[in-house]
Amino acid sequence: MLLKLAYFNLWRNPRRTLLTLSALVVSAALLILALGIFSGMMADILSSATEQYRGHIVVSRPGYQSSRDLFLTFDQHSADWTLWQQPGISALAPRLRAFALLSGVEDSQPAELLGVDVDREPLVTRLLPAVQPVGGVAVSGRAWVGEQLARRLKVGVGDELVVMTQAADGSLANDLLTVAGLFNSGDTGRDRRLLLVELTWLQGLMVLPGRIHELAMRVERPLYAAQLARQLQEQLPTHAPAKGVALEVDDWGRLLPQMQEAIASYDVSRAILVLILYSAAALGVLNTFYMSVLERSYEFGMLLATGMRPRRLKNLILLESLLLGSLASLLALLFGGALTHYMAESGIDLSDSIGPITYAGGSLPPRLHAVHEVGNYLIPLAGLLLVSLVASYLPARRAARLQPADVLRGN
Repeated sequence: MLLKLAYFNLWRNPRRTLLTLSALVVSAALLILALGIFSGMMADILSSATEQYRGHIVVSRPGYQSSRDLFLTFDQHSADWTLWQQPGISALAPRLRAFALLSGVEDSQPAELLGVDVDREPLVTRLLPAVQPVGGVAVSGRAWVGEQLARRLKVGVGDELVVMTQAADGSLANDLLTVAGLFNSGDTGRDRRLLLVELTWLQGLMVLPGRIHELAMRVERPLYAAQLARQLQEQLPTHAPAKGVALEVDDWGRLLPQMQEAIASYDVSRAILVLILYSAAALGVLNTFYMSVLERSYEFGMLLATGMRPRRLKNLILLESLLLGSLASLLALLFGGALTHYMAESGIDLSDSIGPITYAGGSLPPRLHAVHEVGNYLIPLAGLLLVSLVASYLPARRAARLQPADVLRGN
């Protein structure tokens, strides 16, 4: 009975109800869209910083990630590989690094050599799938060059590069590489200094047979990589090699602390956005129910005079606001979901106006797109219901405190 009465009371003034309803729907739908776009930006930045180069989790010798010491290597089969084959890890790839002087057609440039397994690396990062290999190039002589580095060296696909460096045994190492393809990681700084080569070729050049600097991993849920890294670190001693080489497991949050701070600031920014937007919506709900209470004061006085308890009258008004908020939430879910779906499927290309933006160790591509996340729907809808109830509490409290005698006398 109370629910039915609340529904009919809500539509006694349809114009005012529709105006408030439209304001709530538009604000919540736009908030859903905005959160979806922000999540898309964070996903792009995190993806460029981890899936484009580093990986979500990296296993290496202690101190290697900060020093890049050539001699901090371990045998690529020293740890039991069954340790990495557990739920949550989708792929892993061994790597070896070195630094060398590259000579092209007309110029020379220092560069970082990253030795990768061409079969495993595409499962962890997205550097290799973008290149076009050259037919007839020997496996041991292939190289993939960053576009910026290739421009400086003035080389293209099919050209040769001279590599000179110092091997691990102190000897002078040099060899020829044929450019099998170019890549663009989205980070101009990385593309100016990075050269991808075959892992076995680099192991031979550096006189480090069977040795690697790190194992890079791809996980199914990147935001929970820290928890998985801790679990691996705890299990590592029981799988450690007999020679006692210590290994440590780092997640992307430890390797990229600025990215971790960016994710944390995103959560704070989302809360601030919800607070600002719904503060304006709360004023609309407050105005609607205050006007409703003033217009229906005589009616409320009659109800109180005929025996309705003040608490029941207050619950009636709160129920009206809950119905209004529920209807607004449903419409906002449909409208905001449609907008988010459009942005997720099509998006907006801004490449004609701006280029990639480097931020927090990642690269933000020149596009706007949204992603579907449960939190981006639950937070606006839950906030809308909460705002509706909180904003209507004061009018409901005022109605419950009316004195029937004063109201009926017109005071």
